[in-house]
Formats: sequence, C-alpha cells, structure tokens
Amino acid sequence: MSHFTTIKVQIKNGDVLHQILQELGYQVELNSQVRGYRGNTTSAEYVIKQANGYDLGFRQQGGIYELVADFWGAKINQQDFINKISQKYAHKTLMETIQTEGFNVEEEEVLADGTVRVVVGKWV
Repeated sequence: MSHFTTIKVQIKNGDVLHQILQELGYQVELNSQVRGYRGNTTSAEYVIKQANGYDLGFRQQGGIYELVADFWGAKINQQDFINKISQKYAHKTLMETIQTEGFNVEEEEVLADGTVRVVVGKWV
C-alpha cells in the first residue's frame, strides 16, 4: 500500500522551481523516482533525495506542480517547506515581471513576519 500524498502548489514554471530548489541548497535530480515506505516509488520531474530514503518530488499535473512525498517518513514540516518555496517562487516571478515591464525596484525589505515588501517605480 502506498503512503504517497500529493499537495498542489501554485507553481507553473518548472525552470523557476528548479532554480529555487537549488538556491535553497537542495540537490535536485531531474525526472527521477521519489522513494517512500518499503521501497515504494513514484515519478516526478524534480526530486530532492533525502538520506533517510523518503524523498520529496514535484511533478506537473494539469498545468501546475504538486509536491509528492511519503510524509510519514520524510520528516519535514510540510507547511513551512511549501511556504518557503511558494514565497521564493512569487518573488522570483515578480522580479522577472518587473524587469519585463520596464519597472525598477525602488525599495525592498523583509518585514518581521517574513513578508517581503517590494516598491517599484517606472518613469513615464
């Protein structure tokens, strides 16, 4: 019996996801198997191998990515992990859009609660 759980995350761009995972210090394998309980596996496009044999994977489903893992053994705080990746994804996507649209970052700060505040401007 499989113990794999999937959690949808609001990430559409796999290349940006891959960059973020690497920036966070994870070693990422592409198009690999996610390992779980008793050697069970499932496929994912981006896989973070863990020493305990319970990996974390991201696979595309219906145009967005989902996190797939056997969380019984993965030993991570799911919400913290997803929040960290989602925040970095939103920030990176915002920065790319700002540049594409011709805006400049006027100010950027991280607030006490971890929120990132970005002020942009554009001369017209």
